[in-house]
Amino acid sequence: MWRSCESILWKYAHSCLPRTYRSRNMQQTMREQYTTVTEGTIVDRPEHLYFYKIGIYGWRKRCLYLFVLLLLIILLINFALTIWILKVMWFSPTGMGYLQVTSEGLRLEGDSEFLYPLYAKEIHSRKDSSLLLNSTQNITVNARNLEGNVTGRLQVGSNMVEVNGQQFQLNSEEGNMLFSAEENEVTVGAERLRITGPGGGLFEHSVETPFVNAEDFQQLRLESPTRTLSMDAPRGVRVNAQTGNITVLSETDINLQSSEGRIILFAKTLRLPLLPLGTNGHSGRAQELYEICVCSDGKLYISAAYSTSTCHENSRPCQSST
Repeated sequence: MWRSCESILWKYAHSCLPRTYRSRNMQQTMREQYTTVTEGTIVDRPEHLYFYKIGIYGWRKRCLYLFVLLLLIILLINFALTIWILKVMWFSPTGMGYLQVTSEGLRLEGDSEFLYPLYAKEIHSRKDSSLLLNSTQNITVNARNLEGNVTGRLQVGSNMVEVNGQQFQLNSEEGNMLFSAEENEVTVGAERLRITGPGGGLFEHSVETPFVNAEDFQQLRLESPTRTLSMDAPRGVRVNAQTGNITVLSETDINLQSSEGRIILFAKTLRLPLLPLGTNGHSGRAQELYEICVCSDGKLYISAAYSTSTCHENSRPCQSST
């Protein structure tokens, strides 16, 4: 009677508890209801006791272990590949391989190949070697402004070197300007411009210079094959040959003109071997003496010398149209 009442009270109290609490303490309560009795009471043990196992068993446990083993293998492979990459690429605390990171920037040793554009503020070689830029195609160096527009370009091709910009300038080691080219002017700042080609210098338009000089022991030749050669100066043109001759050749006329001054031919000997001989006047062939006559149009001719002048305006050289 007592045991049946106790069992009914236990079932009623157990039904009032929350479900989670009941499932958690179900096994412990089942054991206690058979062991907690008053002293001297004989309790019959049940023949079959049921125990619930908590955990992962069977094929689920095998799959879990296999998955953990696979992750461990992948981790080891990744670690080995990382070590191999670090060794092949020569990673070090200062850089990677021939690439070193210094306080001044990046330093590359040996030959370097760039497959895409390289952006840099300054590129220079070591003090004991030269800088070589090599490409199977063109080499182009661009300078851009803050908006990204190209303001200057240097392009080295297989047939031509092209420079685009507002001004091109070459300076010496001391910073002096040697050559400057702009849209409207080209300036040579060197002390001397030397042209060593056998054909000399070719100028399609006018040339303005204070001094033209040939090399030592070489001849200076100014030539215009198909047009006229003109030398103008506001205060005179001086042609000087220290140890040689001056030769002026022309197919048509040679004009010596002075707008305000005189033309002076100062020499010990002045020869005009091809002047025509006048027809009028006394004959002086026996003495072989002649005088130079000037026509009204400026032509020169010679006439036999006599005690008086033998020059006449109606002389044949003055009447000739040639």
